[in-house]
Amino acid sequence: MSIYDEHLERNAANHVPLTPLSFIRRAAAVFPDRPAYVHGALSRTWAEYFARCRRLCSALQGRGIGKGDTVTIMCANIPPFLEAHYGVPASGAVLNSLNIRLDAAALAFILDHSETRVLLTDTAFSGVIKAALAQCSVKPLVVDIDDPLNTAGGERLGELEYEELLNEGDPACPWVLPADEWDAISLNYTSGTTGNPKGVVYHHRGAALTATGNVMSWSMPRHPIYLWTLPMFHCNGWCFPWTLPLVAGTHICLRQAAAGPIFEAIEKHGVTHLCGAPIVMNMLINATAAEKRSFDRTIHMMTAASAPPAAVLARIEAMGFRITHVYGLTETYGPSVVCDWNEAWNDLPPDEQAALKARQGVPYHLLDSLTVGDMTSCEPVAADGQAMGEVLFRGNVVMKGYLKNPKATGEAFAGGWFHSGDLGVMHADGYIELKDRAKDIIISGGENISTLEVESVLYRHPAILEAAVVGRPDEKWGETPCAFVTLKDGETTTAEEIIAFCRANLAHFKAPRTVVFGPLPKTSTGKVQKYVLRDQAAKL
Repeated sequence: MSIYDEHLERNAANHVPLTPLSFIRRAAAVFPDRPAYVHGALSRTWAEYFARCRRLCSALQGRGIGKGDTVTIMCANIPPFLEAHYGVPASGAVLNSLNIRLDAAALAFILDHSETRVLLTDTAFSGVIKAALAQCSVKPLVVDIDDPLNTAGGERLGELEYEELLNEGDPACPWVLPADEWDAISLNYTSGTTGNPKGVVYHHRGAALTATGNVMSWSMPRHPIYLWTLPMFHCNGWCFPWTLPLVAGTHICLRQAAAGPIFEAIEKHGVTHLCGAPIVMNMLINATAAEKRSFDRTIHMMTAASAPPAAVLARIEAMGFRITHVYGLTETYGPSVVCDWNEAWNDLPPDEQAALKARQGVPYHLLDSLTVGDMTSCEPVAADGQAMGEVLFRGNVVMKGYLKNPKATGEAFAGGWFHSGDLGVMHADGYIELKDRAKDIIISGGENISTLEVESVLYRHPAILEAAVVGRPDEKWGETPCAFVTLKDGETTTAEEIIAFCRANLAHFKAPRTVVFGPLPKTSTGKVQKYVLRDQAAKL
């Protein structure tokens, strides 16, 4: 035994599990009167926010919810979603955030697979939630969220409303941190490359470290004003619900990301930071003159998904936005790689700057290792910007694994690395750059679309013999599904009819926007050559 181990033991005085639950406690104690969130005319301080989180925690525990239970939420970017990020895990339960764009069948699968005990649901989504509840086996306690700013309508489905649930709770209930930082804090489903989504499990340690990494990688100052244009159901809003208390910032809630409301919020609230996929940039660039606002300050925007084109970067930055490009996956708590900007690059021509900024970059400060390696051996490829390999991650900001899916978890962690399934290169300066997606995932407006899922629906069409789906470049969405189909002998149909068929059997954003008829290119073994189809789609 080393002399540094003898009589020096871990105890309650020198070791506390890492968790973001401690962040809000500090913000409420140090900055109790600063605004924590704003939603329309509603504004609450950090002390009030913390008290409501404690009420939610207490109310859930009073309903018998505790460690290992799942509390699912279907909600727009409004205060109850922010409160759930603390009140749910403080109760010991795990927060499962639903993608509001999914169809009833996918939602029903998630509710069953996660064994949901409580469902918090925004009445705006009552139609699809009602259909999902009719299909699933679990019978959760349904709590309606009746937001006054909801203009979409909807009906109440549950036995009580969210404010009624909070009234059951104690605002002074004990704020108990997890006994183990490895405990699950949240669950996020990703479509992956199969029809059924996979449940990605986050732990308290990873959530705390990613939240801290956001501050460091973005150089966030004290008291930023953060606008919610990024859906909170995406990787827990890239962990920003847990980031803002670290800097005692203010959340500006927004039910729907549209150019007019974004510009209005920037002007009205003095927004300093926002996140979003490149589609949000295009939305702002192409806003009408009546919607746009001018400002005399720099607004920081973090973007991910596909790299924004150089022309888009130039136009958005000319409007006063400073873009930070990040990269990550649901399995890495959202962003875990950042294109850390070197000030010397400011002297380069705009096109060269854009090319550098479009690279995915280097590890977040709290991601241990990032490499581009052989998909089997994990040995790094040459750092020459040419040799292609799989992007591999290792560290504390990688998921626990996939819920109830040991096979997929084992495959994801083969060789001691998390396998992203993304193909890229490593540049000589240590910055990675993505080149392709090994598993043919389409990223449309920041949403993952499984080509296999779309193809399975196409094969159900009575006139279709063969089908293959690839991404087609799209100025607004980044890319959209493009279907290549071969019809059965003697059968006829139209592109419009096939698209309508898909929209009837899939979430609408997953349906093809383009249909091309003809034989599919194949290898000698009969495998469809998707790279050929991608080239064809790009030329359409």
